[in-house]
Amino acid sequence: MAPGSPASGASFEERVGQCLACHGAGGQSQVPGIPSLGGQPAFFTVAQLFLFREGRRDNSAMTEAAKALSDADLRAFAEHIATLTPPAPPPDPPDPASFARGRALSRRHPCGVCHNPDFSGRDQMPRLANQREDYLVKAMRAYMSGARIGYGGAMAVELAGLSDADLGDLAHFLAHLPRP
Repeated sequence: MAPGSPASGASFEERVGQCLACHGAGGQSQVPGIPSLGGQPAFFTVAQLFLFREGRRDNSAMTEAAKALSDADLRAFAEHIATLTPPAPPPDPPDPASFARGRALSRRHPCGVCHNPDFSGRDQMPRLANQREDYLVKAMRAYMSGARIGYGGAMAVELAGLSDADLGDLAHFLAHLPRP
C-alpha cells in the first residue's frame, strides 16, 4: 500500500493513484497476490471497501487505507473502479490440461451462475475473468478456510471438496479466459 490513506490525498485523482500504486495502472495489478481492480462491479467494490473499513477483512494495509473513508468515498472509488478496463488474459498461453480441468470444475461448481457465464461479475459478485491467478487461489483458499467471509457462506459451500490442485486448475482457467 502506498504511504498514507486514500482519504488523505488532496484530489480524487491523487487518492485513486494511491490505490493504483499497488493495484496497478488502470487497475491492472502486476504485484503478486494483489488483485486487479479494473472492471469490478461497483456494488462488489463498495462491499469490499466497507468490510476493510470495518476490519472484517483480514488485510492490515487495506484496513488502514479504508478506515477514514466515508460512505460517499466508498461509492466514488467503487464507481471509478467499475469504469476501468477489465484485465486482459496473461501473455503466456494457458496450459491445455490445467485449463480443461478448470473449465470442467467451473461447470460442476456453477461459478457462472453467480459470476455470470462469462465470469464478468455482477452486483456483489466479483469479476473473475482474467483476474490474477495467484490472487484467485489465495481468495478461494481463504473462503474455504473461513478466513474470508462471503455472502451467507455460499463460497465455502461451492468450494467444498475441492483440492488445492483443483483450486489451481480453476484459477488457471479463470485467469486465462480469452477475451470475448
